[in-house]
Amino acid sequence: MKRLFIDIETFSSVNLKTAGLYKYAQSPDFQVMLLACSQDGAPVELIDFMAGDNLEAWAEIKTALADPGVEKHAYNAAFEWYCLNRITPSPLEGWRCTMVHGLYCGCPAGLAAVSAALGLPEDKRKLSVGAALIRTFCTPQTPGKSNGGRARTLPRHEPEKWALFRNYCRQDVAAEMAVEAALSAWPLPEKEQRLWQFDIAMNAYGALLDRELVESAIYCDAATEETLTAEARRLSGLDNPNSAAQLAGWLRDQGVETANLQKATVKSLVGTVDNPTARRMLEIRQETAKTSVKKYYTMREVVGEDGRARGLLQFYGANRTGRWGGRFIQPQNLPRSNLETLDFARVLVKAKKLDALKIIYGNVPDALSQLVRTAFIPPPGKLLAVADFSAIEARIIAWLAGETWRTEVFATHGKIYEASAAAMFGVPLEKIVKGQPEYALRQKGKIAELALGYQGGPSALVAMGALEMGLKEDELPEIVGRWRNSNKRIVALWSALEEAAVEVMQSGRPANVRGLILAHEMDMASSLDSLTVALPSGRKLFYAKPFLASNKWGWPSLHYYGVGQNNKWATQETYGGKLVENCVQAIARDCLAESLLRLSMRYKIVFHVHDEAVLEVDGAGDLEWILSAMAEPLPWAQGLNLKADGFVCKFYCKN
Repeated sequence: MKRLFIDIETFSSVNLKTAGLYKYAQSPDFQVMLLACSQDGAPVELIDFMAGDNLEAWAEIKTALADPGVEKHAYNAAFEWYCLNRITPSPLEGWRCTMVHGLYCGCPAGLAAVSAALGLPEDKRKLSVGAALIRTFCTPQTPGKSNGGRARTLPRHEPEKWALFRNYCRQDVAAEMAVEAALSAWPLPEKEQRLWQFDIAMNAYGALLDRELVESAIYCDAATEETLTAEARRLSGLDNPNSAAQLAGWLRDQGVETANLQKATVKSLVGTVDNPTARRMLEIRQETAKTSVKKYYTMREVVGEDGRARGLLQFYGANRTGRWGGRFIQPQNLPRSNLETLDFARVLVKAKKLDALKIIYGNVPDALSQLVRTAFIPPPGKLLAVADFSAIEARIIAWLAGETWRTEVFATHGKIYEASAAAMFGVPLEKIVKGQPEYALRQKGKIAELALGYQGGPSALVAMGALEMGLKEDELPEIVGRWRNSNKRIVALWSALEEAAVEVMQSGRPANVRGLILAHEMDMASSLDSLTVALPSGRKLFYAKPFLASNKWGWPSLHYYGVGQNNKWATQETYGGKLVENCVQAIARDCLAESLLRLSMRYKIVFHVHDEAVLEVDGAGDLEWILSAMAEPLPWAQGLNLKADGFVCKFYCKN
């Protein structure tokens, strides 16, 4: 046997969607019920563990699962790999993920979605009845008269549905094989395969949580919400002051008109309302609306018996660039902390000292929110090392565009905000220092750097917070113009990529833009086509089913199919700045990927966030090697100057 396509159906009393794969499969009542497979393209066969059907085939399948030389293919293979390891050893080295292959090729996630996007015939697609069957057989039931008081539905309870479920499992294998065959013209690069295996191993290892802090924070949050809700009822007389509709009506009665009670609206209203009772009600609304505190509840849900939270990252979570996506606790979206006394705040929370928290920090939910990061801790005798690339996107866009003055900045002092302001306003760099009047220009350089690299205009500056930083709306066009004038090669890169994409679609010939190879690739066997961009690393970006259509100015522009709003597979339009953004962020991802593989040879990586890696280390002495390893030149990026900064800590935080 050389290739084995697999799909399994399982039962666990743990909620897969809220607790995740790893806790789901660790449940004492976890069970593999069905296993469908195809050996080397042969017809799909089924092993029914519940009925004891075809168990003679299980011995051969077990041998194949244990053999790393046999390729095991599955859709979302992390699930099959981890679940099957609960009943028989199966080394990760032999596994391949059809979902990752599809994501690499620009397809949507989900077996049904990718089958439809690839235009597979109906007999090769996932059956639509699956969700209902999974609810019936794979999850606990609420005992009642309608189901005979049972807590679980077994095959004997619903024999007709079980027969359909067996067919559903077989059909998933047929669909997986059809997807893999359709994508075979664009194989997953071997480096991406190794990176996926690293990712699965990292997710399975997990990050240790401070469960005492988590439970104490939940207690403090619940007690605070109860107190605040009681105060709100007393002030307003409302039955449910947490109801936006009730509170909005009460505010109108107090003379406070508001279109909504969203966070930003409430924040702006608090400072303008004269009525002290109405103002206090708005303050309570602010305090009880700290959604980030709910991450403690998610931590409680996903943490395993050993105190580790697993499955926090999704490989190829960002479909266009290949960056990782966050799951469950969402480590990419943790609130920042401005508390200077994190240690003391953690002590107070663990001791459940609500009065002290209120006196010292004022807003208890806000204090809890700022401690969320610190719930990640190292095991006894270890520290966490937090290391991230410095201004990596700014470095990459300068290197990619050949913007020499910027690459020189990164090769020397690295003060890109000051250097940008100096270039924009013709001021000597040495004058943009604290104490000099020219230092005020640094703010303009900073906001320009953050907002304008990908063809943004005044609205991009506003979205990045230019007005909140004190800049005036009428000066924003000038800032845009000055930044573009001082970064003409970056501006030229926007145009060059946009024009190259159009030219490739019109002529069918590949184009080279600063080492990025654009091509229109087609596979006649599957009738699939994509505009691809080969990155310096060798990885490709895929723009599926590309075509040209007029943009709002009447010029031809690249359109393609991708996952848009509401996760719908639909037509997308792109332009030069967006193409540059995709390429820069994809290259940044490849830089991080190289570093992760390098770092994992020596340390356990518990998770990573954007351009930052979080590792378990023995002590502060490990940091120097880590930063050096991350800054090591890449063979495929000659001249790209990378730099990393970091620190060690006894709980996760920002330096």
